[in-house]
Amino acid sequence: MNNTIRPEEVYELVEAIPAGFVATYGQLAFLLERPRQSRMVGRALSHVPPGLSLPCHRVVNHAGRTAPGWTEQRALLEAEGIPFRRNGCVDLDRCLWNPFDDENSN
Repeated sequence: MNNTIRPEEVYELVEAIPAGFVATYGQLAFLLERPRQSRMVGRALSHVPPGLSLPCHRVVNHAGRTAPGWTEQRALLEAEGIPFRRNGCVDLDRCLWNPFDDENSN
């Protein structure tokens, strides 16, 4: 098995995250069968080519924290109805995407 995550694989998964749900970097790495490469997922998302419209704002870290320095991310998530906890993290118990559940997948 190839140990490298191709950015295109990440982009395809991110496109599948429906509005109103979030995924974590680690979850995407796991779905790509590379569970120890969540940082590579983050790297791919930080280098999305211009003109490629992806809902990258729907990806947060394992605790539900948004990307540092991306102040618009929270507003984009809130506009989709994503709940946040008092500590400023996304409430993953209420909105974590389950790609195997037909009710919250595209």
